[in-house]
Amino acid sequence: MRYYLDTNILYFILSDRYDEIDRDVKAILDDYSSIVYVSNIVVQELIFLYRIGKFRYKLYKSEKDLIGAIEENDIRIIYSNEYHLKTYTSLQIAEGHKDINDHVIIAQAISDQIPLISSDHEFKNYTDQGLDFILNRR
Repeated sequence: MRYYLDTNILYFILSDRYDEIDRDVKAILDDYSSIVYVSNIVVQELIFLYRIGKFRYKLYKSEKDLIGAIEENDIRIIYSNEYHLKTYTSLQIAEGHKDINDHVIIAQAISDQIPLISSDHEFKNYTDQGLDFILNRR
Protein backbone atom coordinates (compact mmCIF):
# COMPACT_ATOMS: atom_id res chain seq x y z
CA MET A 1 0.00 0.00 0.00
CA ARG A 2 1.06 3.61 -0.55
CA TYR A 3 1.38 6.28 2.15
CA TYR A 4 2.26 9.95 2.39
CA LEU A 5 4.21 11.18 5.42
CA ASP A 6 3.74 14.58 6.98
CA THR A 7 6.76 16.64 8.04
CA ASN A 8 6.67 15.51 11.66
CA ILE A 9 6.88 11.83 10.73
CA LEU A 10 9.73 12.43 8.30
CA TYR A 11 11.50 14.42 11.01
CA PHE A 12 11.16 11.52 13.47
CA ILE A 13 12.52 9.05 10.92
CA LEU A 14 15.50 11.16 9.86
CA SER A 15 16.44 12.01 13.44
CA ASP A 16 16.12 8.40 14.65
CA ARG A 17 13.34 9.38 17.06
CA TYR A 18 11.33 6.22 16.49
CA ASP A 19 10.04 6.45 20.06
CA GLU A 20 7.85 9.29 18.72
CA ILE A 21 6.19 6.94 16.24
CA ASP A 22 3.40 4.73 17.56
CA ARG A 23 3.26 0.97 17.09
CA ASP A 24 0.65 1.02 14.31
CA VAL A 25 2.58 3.55 12.23
CA LYS A 26 5.84 1.65 12.81
CA ALA A 27 4.13 -1.48 11.48
CA ILE A 28 3.18 0.40 8.31
CA LEU A 29 6.69 1.78 7.86
CA ASP A 30 8.31 -1.61 8.51
CA ASP A 31 6.04 -3.45 6.06
CA TYR A 32 8.04 -4.20 2.91
CA SER A 33 4.93 -3.83 0.79
CA SER A 34 4.49 -0.20 1.92
CA ILE A 35 5.51 2.46 -0.56
CA VAL A 36 6.25 5.68 1.28
CA TYR A 37 6.06 9.17 -0.22
CA VAL A 38 6.57 12.72 0.92
CA SER A 39 5.40 15.84 -0.82
CA ASN A 40 8.08 18.24 -1.98
CA ILE A 41 6.38 20.67 0.43
CA VAL A 42 7.34 18.39 3.34
CA VAL A 43 10.94 18.38 2.12
CA GLN A 44 10.91 22.18 1.82
CA GLU A 45 9.62 22.47 5.39
CA LEU A 46 12.34 20.16 6.69
CA ILE A 47 15.06 22.06 4.82
CA PHE A 48 13.72 25.30 6.28
CA LEU A 49 13.84 23.82 9.80
CA TYR A 50 17.42 22.75 9.14
CA ARG A 51 18.39 26.22 7.93
CA ILE A 52 16.98 27.98 10.98
CA GLY A 53 18.61 25.51 13.37
CA LYS A 54 15.48 23.67 14.53
CA PHE A 55 16.53 20.38 12.98
CA ARG A 56 20.03 19.22 13.72
CA TYR A 57 21.28 15.67 13.68
CA LYS A 58 24.88 14.51 13.68
CA LEU A 59 24.56 12.68 10.36
CA TYR A 60 23.58 15.76 8.36
CA LYS A 61 26.15 18.41 7.49
CA SER A 62 24.01 20.09 4.84
CA GLU A 63 20.58 20.25 3.30
CA LYS A 64 21.81 17.93 0.55
CA ASP A 65 22.49 15.31 3.21
CA LEU A 66 18.79 15.47 4.14
CA ILE A 67 17.78 14.74 0.55
CA GLY A 68 20.20 11.82 0.50
CA ALA A 69 18.78 10.47 3.76
CA ILE A 70 15.25 10.60 2.35
CA GLU A 71 16.39 8.54 -0.63
CA GLU A 72 18.37 6.12 1.58
CA ASN A 73 15.20 5.48 3.59
CA ASP A 74 13.38 4.52 0.37
CA ILE A 75 11.06 7.49 0.66
CA ARG A 76 9.99 8.94 -2.67
CA ILE A 77 9.49 12.66 -3.17
CA ILE A 78 6.33 13.53 -5.11
CA TYR A 79 6.11 17.02 -6.54
CA SER A 80 2.91 19.04 -6.40
CA ASN A 81 1.33 19.51 -9.78
CA GLU A 82 -1.68 21.14 -11.40
CA TYR A 83 -3.94 18.23 -10.43
CA HIS A 84 -3.02 18.71 -6.75
CA LEU A 85 -3.52 22.46 -6.98
CA LYS A 86 -7.02 22.00 -8.39
CA THR A 87 -7.91 19.97 -5.30
CA TYR A 88 -6.25 22.64 -3.16
CA THR A 89 -8.49 25.33 -4.67
CA SER A 90 -11.61 23.45 -3.57
CA LEU A 91 -10.33 22.43 -0.12
CA GLN A 92 -12.50 23.82 2.65
CA ILE A 93 -10.11 25.05 5.34
CA ALA A 94 -10.91 23.83 8.85
CA GLU A 95 -11.57 26.63 11.29
CA GLY A 96 -8.36 27.80 12.94
CA HIS A 97 -6.08 25.67 10.74
CA LYS A 98 -3.95 28.31 9.05
CA ASP A 99 -0.90 26.32 7.95
CA ILE A 100 -0.84 26.76 4.17
CA ASN A 101 1.78 24.04 3.74
CA ASP A 102 -0.49 21.56 5.51
CA HIS A 103 -3.30 22.51 3.15
CA VAL A 104 -1.20 21.69 0.07
CA ILE A 105 0.03 18.41 1.62
CA ILE A 106 -3.56 17.44 2.44
CA ALA A 107 -4.77 18.35 -1.07
CA GLN A 108 -1.98 16.25 -2.57
CA ALA A 109 -2.94 13.21 -0.48
CA ILE A 110 -6.63 13.64 -1.35
CA SER A 111 -5.87 14.02 -5.08
CA ASP A 112 -3.66 10.94 -5.17
CA GLN A 113 -6.03 8.96 -2.92
CA ILE A 114 -3.13 8.00 -0.67
CA PRO A 115 -3.43 7.86 3.13
CA LEU A 116 -1.56 10.61 4.97
CA ILE A 117 0.27 9.80 8.22
CA SER A 118 0.76 12.64 10.70
CA SER A 119 0.83 13.51 14.38
CA ASP A 120 -1.19 16.64 13.61
CA HIS A 121 -4.71 16.28 15.02
CA GLU A 122 -5.97 19.06 12.71
CA PHE A 123 -5.80 16.69 9.76
CA LYS A 124 -8.80 14.71 11.01
CA ASN A 125 -10.92 17.74 10.06
CA TYR A 126 -10.36 16.93 6.39
CA THR A 127 -11.56 13.32 6.32
CA ASP A 128 -15.03 14.44 5.23
CA GLN A 129 -13.37 15.98 2.16
CA GLY A 130 -11.74 12.73 1.15
CA LEU A 131 -8.55 12.64 3.22
CA ASP A 132 -7.61 9.14 4.35
CA PHE A 133 -5.85 10.11 7.58
CA ILE A 134 -3.75 7.94 9.88
CA LEU A 135 -2.99 9.60 13.21
CA ASN A 136 0.37 8.92 14.80
CA ARG A 137 -0.53 8.80 18.50
CA ARG A 138 2.66 9.83 20.24
